[in-house]
Formats: sequence, structure tokens, C-alpha cells
Amino acid sequence: MQTILITGGTGMVGQALTNYFIDKGNSVIVLTRGDRNSSRPQLTYAKWDIEKQFIDPIALAQADIIVHLAGESVATKRWTQKRKQEILDSRVQSGALLVKALQENKHKVKTVIAASAIGWYGPDTPASLQNGFKETDPFDPSFLGATCKLWEESVHPVKALGIRLVQFRIGIVLNKRGGALAEFIKPAKWGVASILGPGSQMVSWIHQQDLCKMIGFATENPAIEGVYNAVAPTPLNNKDLVLAIAAKMNKFYLTIPVPVFVLKIMLGEMSIEVLKSANVSSSKIQAAGFDFDYGNIDTALNQLL
Repeated sequence: MQTILITGGTGMVGQALTNYFIDKGNSVIVLTRGDRNSSRPQLTYAKWDIEKQFIDPIALAQADIIVHLAGESVATKRWTQKRKQEILDSRVQSGALLVKALQENKHKVKTVIAASAIGWYGPDTPASLQNGFKETDPFDPSFLGATCKLWEESVHPVKALGIRLVQFRIGIVLNKRGGALAEFIKPAKWGVASILGPGSQMVSWIHQQDLCKMIGFATENPAIEGVYNAVAPTPLNNKDLVLAIAAKMNKFYLTIPVPVFVLKIMLGEMSIEVLKSANVSSSKIQAAGFDFDYGNIDTALNQLL
């Protein structure tokens, strides 16, 4: 049994990952800004404060592994300059806090697993459409690309401490209770398949259970190190994804495109990411021995819907 310290553990993925690790017989400590109590003996909460650069040193001393998921959501609010700064700071400052805490406190941490995102990559090229973006491809100098670069760099100093670092560039996470899938389901419940823009933009997704399993795989395999794309092996375009969801929800449905100009009005700068095509490869993690339980959209949606 190991003790896993999770940042961002109260979010959608963090809650699922907490349950995953507990089901595997581990203890979990979730870092949180507020006061929380747990009814489960395997789960405890500890304080941290990113602005004050504070982590409970007792919690840190107990941890064997740190899973760093913390970061403000990129999709819940319009990208004002203030919001963009919050998105960036929440990732970079939290990474810096973890590094500082590991440098200055006694601990037994052997592995840090840190989240990143496929926002690292730019729009598809002919090469990526054919083979998928690989982990060695350069970052895109857009807001999200630059944010992902600084996000990943913020935790790189842990390697100098002899700690194994694994970073997952996570795709669109499909979950029953929230995130992107919930937004796709809303019109589908009423028999409407809302195609976003041209609908040809590639969506690189992953079932939440596979994401938890992949993070668990990394904790159990010391050979896993460096950057890996956390996406299913079968990306598909927006139109096919929306139609697959609509078909699962209703026998009959109406296809309604949402024009690009409407998305730009509704979402502002964030519409760039909604309309961006990013075909991302899962070949590296598969070559390392990881097997997906939900490798195609049909099996994923059958479980989720």
C-alpha cells in the first residue's frame, strides 16, 4: 500500500482518481484550500495555499507519490486577460510550490505525476493528420500552447532531486457527470446534434476510467518517465463524435450546424480551441505496455451513456 498525495483532487478527474487509488488499496491525501472532512479511513484532506506557497509538511512527509492535477478550468469562463492570467498562474505557481516544498522538507516521494494538456500542440498539419502529434513535437505559441510549456517546465526541477517525473498531456476527458461530454449531451437529449463549425476538426479524447488507469499504470511502472499523450488511440472529428452521442441518446435526431461566427460570439478567444483540429497519437504509451479499456468511441459511449 502506498500513500498518494493529490493536488486538484476535488475536481472531476481528481475525485475519480481518488476512488481509483483507494479501490486499489492505497491511502490518498487530497490537498485543499478549505476545510474538509472524510468519512473514509483511506482518505484524508490536508491544507495548501498556492498564494502563500504553503503545503502541510506532515502530509508531504507521508506521501510516496504525488499526482499534480491542480489548475483553473480553461472552459468555464470567457478568456479575459484576467482569466488567462488565472489559468496560467494556477498551473505555474502550484508547480513551483510543489518543487519548493520537495526541496525544503523531508519526504520520501519517489515519483511525481503531473498533468499537462494536448493544448501543447497547434492545429493539425498534413503530417499530424496522418500520424498524429507525437510527444517530441514542438509547443504551439498560442495561449494554451505557451501555458502548457510553462506548466510542464514548472515541475521539471523535481528531476534534479532524483524524483521520477511523468507528465501526461491529457485530451478531452469523457465523463458521465461533467466536462465536454455533458455539454454535448444537453442538445442531444432534445434530439439535436449540434455540429461545431465545420465539424471536420479532430477531437483527441480519453475515457476518464482509462485516464485513471493510465496514471495508475505510471505509478506502478518505474520505466515510465517523461512526457506521454493521454488520449485514446482512435480520435475522431467533431461531427462524428456529436452524431455518435446523438445516436446513443435518441433514435431520431436533427443535425444542426453551429456556424463559426456564432461560436466566436459565444466563446470569444476560447472558440479557437473549440474549432482547432488536433489529431494526437497514443502510440508512445501503448508501446510502453498500456492497454485501453475504452479504445474507441462506441465502447466509451456504451459505458458512459
